[in-house]
Amino acid sequence: MTTQTLIPTAELQGSAALALPRLGELLVQAGKLSARDLERALSAQLEMGGMLGRVLVRLGLVSDVDVANALSSQLKLDFVAADGFPDLMPEVEGLLPEFLHANSVFPLRLDGRELHVAMAVPQDAFVVKALRLATGFSIRPYLALENDIEKALVEPVEEAPEDDDGFGDGLDGGDFVEHLKDLASEAPVIRLVNTIIGRVTDLRASDIHLEPFDDGLHVRYRVDGVIHMGELVPPRLSAAVSSRVKLLAHLDIAERRLPQDGRIKTRVKGRELDLRVSTVPTVHGESVVMRVLDRASVRLNLDTMGFEQDTLARFNALLARPHGILLVTGPTGSGKTTTLYAALSKIDAKSNKIITVEDPVEYQLEGINQIQVHPQINLTFANALRSILRQDPDIIMIGEMRDGETAQIAVQSALTGHLVLSTLHTNTAAGAVIRMQDMGVESYLITSSVNGVLAQRLLRTLCSHCKEPYEPGLEVRQSTGLTRFCPSDRPVYRAVGCEHCRQSGYRGRTGIHELFVLDEPMRRAIIEGLDANALNALAAGSGMLSLFEDGLRKVAAGVTTLDELARVTQDQSDA
Repeated sequence: MTTQTLIPTAELQGSAALALPRLGELLVQAGKLSARDLERALSAQLEMGGMLGRVLVRLGLVSDVDVANALSSQLKLDFVAADGFPDLMPEVEGLLPEFLHANSVFPLRLDGRELHVAMAVPQDAFVVKALRLATGFSIRPYLALENDIEKALVEPVEEAPEDDDGFGDGLDGGDFVEHLKDLASEAPVIRLVNTIIGRVTDLRASDIHLEPFDDGLHVRYRVDGVIHMGELVPPRLSAAVSSRVKLLAHLDIAERRLPQDGRIKTRVKGRELDLRVSTVPTVHGESVVMRVLDRASVRLNLDTMGFEQDTLARFNALLARPHGILLVTGPTGSGKTTTLYAALSKIDAKSNKIITVEDPVEYQLEGINQIQVHPQINLTFANALRSILRQDPDIIMIGEMRDGETAQIAVQSALTGHLVLSTLHTNTAAGAVIRMQDMGVESYLITSSVNGVLAQRLLRTLCSHCKEPYEPGLEVRQSTGLTRFCPSDRPVYRAVGCEHCRQSGYRGRTGIHELFVLDEPMRRAIIEGLDANALNALAAGSGMLSLFEDGLRKVAAGVTTLDELARVTQDQSDA
């Protein structure tokens, strides 16, 4: 988005310098920018050159829409969004495509002798004059986003033959790679990728999926654990967009046949974002997923993660033990690692030597030694664990128990006086014991080393602006077990949808938990070889609430809905 404030008169040369801060002042007044950030941007503009609006967007301080709204107000010009563009561009004699692309101009319609045009810089008197001279019409400019104009100017291309590379120029080998780099470095592609990444803060997305198909690159966002459709990138730009992401993540763009992993650190609208990038080859091209690690929004505090007070008290008691294994279980994306990070941040790193082995290291914690595994050089979980035991640690965190060797070393570490925190992929807490047995760990070693297992899920919380109370009926209350936690005179809530939650009815997520503690009766049951269902029943008899029952407490408190609870806990079985 080209956004400098210019004066479309003869006063341009003498007044442009004075006009520059006015755009910034409007953004400050609108609450989109702080005065300190404006000073930084003006300093950066002196070094980088270019227009103030573009500098602000490039620094990630504001969005291009914020700048456009401020300019629209300042210039007293109407703003035209992408959906306001005509499906077919009117043909106007004298207008060359090269001129339209070079100056980001799109003809909207012709009214008699007046030509209405969308412009990225409608205040540029020289472009307006050139349009008037070239067409013979009087010009009425409108403000529009440069990215929207570029998309509207793109003409449909013919389908490439099946043996073509998608670019129609017969390039191969090194020439193709260089061509791909050139495409990925062009301004429209850079802006498009920046726009895709920039949407994560508005949507509160946790993942961006770029999926290639016949009709182009499908962009999808995961918000509060649910996938939502986004943009559709035209086929001619698909490879360039994927290559741009790979360049940012320092991956090999020439390698399109093997999966790759990388990382992007960027600043979007004033927030530091860390993107974990994964690429895999598919039939139509490379599928790219970017996992968003937002350092500003992560909550490394057990008190704000949805724990009920009784569960949190027992979990803290297990954390306070000097040695043993404490496991957190659940499927991918259930917040296991975040819970372990919150647990570590609660422990005093000054009086304890804490070492972690992770793949990857998601958040860097102060005072904690974190190791990134590298299987390519044989730095696996097991090999790293063997080495760190010679580092005299008090507390060890293992990102994930993936195999029997890692599990065996973790057990030995716990038996030799270390507190070991780790994660496992099981559906229930009791299932973790059976999974360790499947890995080859003897039952007597499990009962000697494991202190407890926390199963966890994340469920969406109701939007506070639009949730509404309703009566589900006695039959539903009894069949779900809700009557145990919610009196019949207390209403439960359901999702409705409004502009605050993008019509989903939900905003944000919270945790539900199931804490399985290995007490003496439980240890005897494990030695006797009882299965997961029997262990679960025994734990329930001792007062353990299942994930579903903990979720019912959230429903009774008006935090979430019965539908959402059923969706999240439908896999609650290890059978």
